[in-house]
Amino acid sequence: MKKCPACNKAVEWQDNPFRPFCSERCKLLDFGHWADEDYRVPAHDQRPSLEETEQGETIIDERGTIN
Repeated sequence: MKKCPACNKAVEWQDNPFRPFCSERCKLLDFGHWADEDYRVPAHDQRPSLEETEQGETIIDERGTIN
């Protein structure tokens, strides 16, 4: 048995349409947290620094254009 990520209740994994959640309620609550941006995935700034651009490195912008 696994635990529901929303409420930590024991969850039957097999034949559970709401897996990994215990119920539709927990599934929708979790979705609401994502929609409200309560959860965030950390991202690293991949833009080159000013020093890197001054050193003549090739830069590709968001549209794929080489600068």
